[in-house]
Amino acid sequence: MPSRRDFLTTLAAGLTASALADRWAMAAGAASIKSPVNGPIGLQLWSLREYLPKDLSGSLAKVRAMGFTDVEGAGLWKHTASELRAALDAAGLRCTSAHMGLERLRDDLPGAIAEAKELGAGTIVCPWITHKDAFTAEDALKAAEVFNRAGKATKDAGMRLGYHTHGYEMVPSPDGTLFDTLAKAADPQLVHFQVDVFHTYHGGADPVALMTKYKGRVRSLHLKDIKKGYPRETGKGTATPDADVPLGTGQIDWPAVLRAAMKAGATEYYIEDESTDPLTHIPQSVAYLQGLKL
Repeated sequence: MPSRRDFLTTLAAGLTASALADRWAMAAGAASIKSPVNGPIGLQLWSLREYLPKDLSGSLAKVRAMGFTDVEGAGLWKHTASELRAALDAAGLRCTSAHMGLERLRDDLPGAIAEAKELGAGTIVCPWITHKDAFTAEDALKAAEVFNRAGKATKDAGMRLGYHTHGYEMVPSPDGTLFDTLAKAADPQLVHFQVDVFHTYHGGADPVALMTKYKGRVRSLHLKDIKKGYPRETGKGTATPDADVPLGTGQIDWPAVLRAAMKAGATEYYIEDESTDPLTHIPQSVAYLQGLKL
């Protein structure tokens, strides 16, 4: 937690303590998202990757105005961790989870933990396992080794570690799929899963079946929908921006997914929009979740 002095000096120049207090009060009074799920609806900040480096405070103010109080980090956007934390505080937002790359967890684990703590996050999630053309069992097992070490360190630091599904792991293996190989090698007491519904589905798997199988190991979800008619491809870890559509307008059966998520133990839900028009899509996704009946 930054000191009052750090908080004031890292915000935009010219803001006074009283102005900051007024801004916080205004942010805190903004509407909050209500939904039928058993946890807060947050925003994965990667959604605003084109905006945050250009206008950090203004972009975060828009996030809060859309009703979000929780966010998941995805980098520092040309700022220090303390500057980002101060901007989040000023916007009335809290960073509950932070994405960190596999190489960072492998090569700079103390730094990754310190950065996440500075942001206020209680969870670190690895969003991608670096691999060549095709993801292999060796890639899965090497990543599991990193996750187990990092999981122990984060647990000792009073935090949690997760892995974000990305579709490339949903190819056959002797264990079922390479995701199953990874899950088997990762200590369930140290490593949980963040199910990206879009990528899990696009990569050839059934998100409901996956969460049912790994009940108790699923902590969070990335909520994003895939355009109707867009082809699925087993083992594919990426898609074009036009594939990402507002929740409820695509191929995903959201009531079934969210019911399965709650039964599996998920308690955190982050909208992520990778389209070219996130500021239009995100409010539509919020409205869909708020009107959903489970």
